[in-house]
Amino acid sequence: MIRVAVVDDEALVRRGLSVLLRSEPDIDVVGEAPDGAAAVALARREHPDVVLMDIRMPRVDGLTATLHLAADPATAGTRVLILTTFDLDEHVFAAMRAGASGFLPKDTAPEDLLQAIRVVARGDALLSPSATRRLVEEFVRHTPAAPAGRPAGVDQLTEREVEVLRLVAAGLSNAELAERLVVSYSTVKTHVSNLLMKLDARDRAQLVMLAYEAGLVVPGGR
Repeated sequence: MIRVAVVDDEALVRRGLSVLLRSEPDIDVVGEAPDGAAAVALARREHPDVVLMDIRMPRVDGLTATLHLAADPATAGTRVLILTTFDLDEHVFAAMRAGASGFLPKDTAPEDLLQAIRVVARGDALLSPSATRRLVEEFVRHTPAAPAGRPAGVDQLTEREVEVLRLVAAGLSNAELAERLVVSYSTVKTHVSNLLMKLDARDRAQLVMLAYEAGLVVPGGR
């Protein structure tokens, strides 16, 4: 079962999402929260696999809550999926950098939302590769380059790992990586696991951010 927490300041939205999720045999809704403070408390108590997080809420917003969840060892296994009405909003950029695993607009089709939850819980592939890449490219365009240079750990990557990182940033899934590199699926999973460990990244979305910050991929490039 995938354990999910639903966070939104609108009660009707929370209830609607919970009803949808509970209709699925492999998803268990462990709780709802009306703001970021309640979301953090809920996550620490129930340890959900995925938090569906609204980004604009009173008291404590989704960005601040995501920062707390990403920094707390007690919620290290929890993935945050941002739901927003503001496509490519600057707060979404910040949430991705803070540790969110992906984002979806609130008008996403129900079947796509359910698939996104399963993808994020599995940690196996980028959520909406084209949308995530577009978001990161916009992030790079609007964010000054970090003065400290390449992120820690990049210089310790092997040539093959750098190649895999570039392809992950391009939005390829593990299956697509295996086909492109002409290696087994398990070999690809090993490379990705090594990247996550060496770069201290929570998931593939964070690998994409690091690839852009390291200059391995440039906006609009292949």
